[in-house]
Amino acid sequence: QQRTFITRDIKTPDPVPVAGQEEALELMRSGRMYRYNIAKGEESVVSLCEQEIAAYTDFKYCVALNSCGSALMLLLKTSGLKPGEEVLSNAFTFGAVPSAIEHAGGKAVYVESDYNHLMDVDDLEKKLVMYPKCKHVLISHMRGKVADMDAIANACERHGATLLEDCAHSLGVKWKGKHTGHMGRACAVSSQSYKMINSGEGGFFLTDDPEMAAKCAVYAGAYEGLSGKHITVPGPEHFGNLPNELPNYSLRMSNLAASVVRPQILTLEERITKYNERYAKLTKAVSERMGNHLSIPVNTPGVTTPVHDSLQFNLSHDITEEQVMHFLEACASHGLPVELFGNKSNARNFVNWGFAPAEDPLPQTGAMLSRACDVRMPYMWDDSDFDDMANVLCECLESVLE
Repeated sequence: QQRTFITRDIKTPDPVPVAGQEEALELMRSGRMYRYNIAKGEESVVSLCEQEIAAYTDFKYCVALNSCGSALMLLLKTSGLKPGEEVLSNAFTFGAVPSAIEHAGGKAVYVESDYNHLMDVDDLEKKLVMYPKCKHVLISHMRGKVADMDAIANACERHGATLLEDCAHSLGVKWKGKHTGHMGRACAVSSQSYKMINSGEGGFFLTDDPEMAAKCAVYAGAYEGLSGKHITVPGPEHFGNLPNELPNYSLRMSNLAASVVRPQILTLEERITKYNERYAKLTKAVSERMGNHLSIPVNTPGVTTPVHDSLQFNLSHDITEEQVMHFLEACASHGLPVELFGNKSNARNFVNWGFAPAEDPLPQTGAMLSRACDVRMPYMWDDSDFDDMANVLCECLESVLE
């Protein structure tokens, strides 16, 4: 039987629209790439970008930063985390999340994740009881998958913990009609290359809390009253003496990064529609052929708008570890890199976080990661390429099960 091969690059990023290229070129001609290098009465490109991100996500305040990791760290700093205090977070997330907790001076404690790749609400409740001094929960919407946010917010409220949301992967995702991030006190989104908006590196701190927004702007580098050159921060009465009380970490986004983000915001809805259409067709094809041997995570009721810009599935535990490895090797040899979240080198596997190790057993997460697979869905591919993707996945799995 003839096998399917893929020749496209799985890591193809979204290109910058022409408008962004032109604005970036103009900035380079002028040399005004620093966000505060603007004349009185003018608005920087970063300020305009912040205004547009805030409008898209329906937040009052937005501070653009050099990375989402910086935004995550500042979520914790601005919400009052003290050195050594515990922070509950997903056991399944990217290593940048525990890194941000460590960066903020906190101690990461992990909550089990389930086979829908979500924070386990029952284990969150258990950990909040086990760690009564823990006053911060940083939930990560990994790969755009959103847990039962009503139950999570309720648990945090009952235990007196501040809920913060890592929305790096959930730009465009809505919970009960509202953009993700609003169930917590503040959130962070990303513009790293493999996210829905691509500036290479970048992030945005979003909140309706004026005190957190003011502190974030100062930590990021709004010294000597430079907050007056922002549009999406609170008024001067919220800044007071903060520029003299807080350190300046120099985490600002540059005008150059903002210039390439802005036109991509305009195309988000169009791209979300195409991603979701392709995902529905791809998962249908894979499930119909191999549904007895794998499961695909399902959306939580309450997610009114998903964004499926990548594919995740769980191989059955009836498939041996050796067969899992053979499946990954077969896919790679047919042009489709498939990542196993539980791989010993994967930065999303909690066993690799030696800088913030798990002290409690995490058997459910470990078992899930040992069979959880991840495949990119590059927007720039053609629709027919996703037919090939489905064929490669199914053919390779069939071959190792023969």
